Amino acid sequence: MAETTNTPVAILGLGAMGKALAAAFLKAGLPTTVWNRTPGKDADLVAAGAAGAATVDEAIRAGGLIITVLLDHASVHDTLDPVAHRLSGRQLINLTSTAPGEARELAAWAAEHGSAFLDGGIMAVPSMIGQPGASILYSGSHEIFDAHRETLELLAAAEYFGDDAGLASTYDFALLAAMYAMFGGFLHGAAMMRSVGVSAAEFGERAAAWVAAMTQSLPYQGRVIDAGNYADPVQSIAFHKSALGAINRASRDAGVTLDFVAPLQSLLDRQVTDGHGTLAFERTFEELH
Repeated sequence: MAETTNTPVAILGLGAMGKALAAAFLKAGLPTTVWNRTPGKDADLVAAGAAGAATVDEAIRAGGLIITVLLDHASVHDTLDPVAHRLSGRQLINLTSTAPGEARELAAWAAEHGSAFLDGGIMAVPSMIGQPGASILYSGSHEIFDAHRETLELLAAAEYFGDDAGLASTYDFALLAAMYAMFGGFLHGAAMMRSVGVSAAEFGERAAAWVAAMTQSLPYQGRVIDAGNYADPVQSIAFHKSALGAINRASRDAGVTLDFVAPLQSLLDRQVTDGHGTLAFERTFEELH
């Protein structure tokens, strides 16, 4: 049976995201202990009712769930290694951005010290925590997830992907890869439009609607890739090679570098050279692995 949301929590790390998580727990009335390597970052949270811990050891001894929201994989070890003897029988949730292999390593390390481990990928910016639209993807200990799902959903919609501790971060980083590529395309387009006197803000309004419309094709593209049948294209690789070549020429004319678009041009050029020009654009997936 899931525990009620009076579960004590200890938040280790008070960057923007750590603060947002702690604030959401405090708003729900959970006993919340906070710690940060740099003193003084907990003042607002303590004023709101959190218990400020001077040391990691003190935060862990406060009891309840231990949630790490730190800079990276190394910082998780830097923080927890000195108090590893305190982790036996405890439940640890890592919401630090760690690569899949790093998440699996942390799960094995936690098990060696008698701690259950759940890894999470936060699909939200800090201002979205506790609001509709935020989600956190989890994998690792089903015991932690099942017992504390109500608590976790105070932060964001919670989805569990299984006991492979690296699976949630694989989803997380794959989604972020799509996001960053989209952002890169927007920056490139905004640079082109500035050359003709159009502001980035004005272009952003138009780009948002266009990109949203184009994302509707992603499930279809995924089905094409899974089937591996690229012989019936809507538009061929050769067509897209020509289109991207024109974009590159227009970009040079506008004084815009090709850092974001050149890698895709290279992928298309290679496929045409290798005799795949008549196949569907989705075949480009096969060049990536």
